[in-house]
Amino acid sequence: MFDVGDTVLYGNQGVCRITGRDEKKIAGTVITYYVLKPVCDENSTVYVPSSNTELLSKMRAVLSEKEIYELIEELPDKETIWIDDENERKQKYQAIIDEGDRKKLVQLIKTLRITKEEKQKSKKKFHQSDEMILKQAEKLLYSEFALVLNIAPDEVLPFMMQQLHISQKGA
Repeated sequence: MFDVGDTVLYGNQGVCRITGRDEKKIAGTVITYYVLKPVCDENSTVYVPSSNTELLSKMRAVLSEKEIYELIEELPDKETIWIDDENERKQKYQAIIDEGDRKKLVQLIKTLRITKEEKQKSKKKFHQSDEMILKQAEKLLYSEFALVLNIAPDEVLPFMMQQLHISQKGA
């Protein structure tokens, strides 16, 4: 499935490098693990049992540069997904982050950025829980985009805005 040296996305850890495979004996059973090092936190190590299909499903190949450009191009057409009920919103938005579907993450980030801007204009408070979800979603998506596009994570949003401007001029 994956090889040592591959770069993957793992759950809400974000971009990780597979640094090895390890075997550990637990309760008399030898279990083989993928050893992952999160790119944003080299001091962390994540062990993913190679026999656990649920955890393995959280390991995904990073997007290609072409796929990233396609996601950016689709951004203006994405509808916002605001949910008025705060508890339901937290639950649904966290599920999007946990799932890691990049199209849904883009939609979530767009929704929260627009809502934050609207609240600031009307002098209303943007909920702290929404801010935390926004930061988490951006960290996941922007770390992947930064890696693939070979730019810094804080350059991702300006890059996306520039690409949108270019594509709108060409349309």
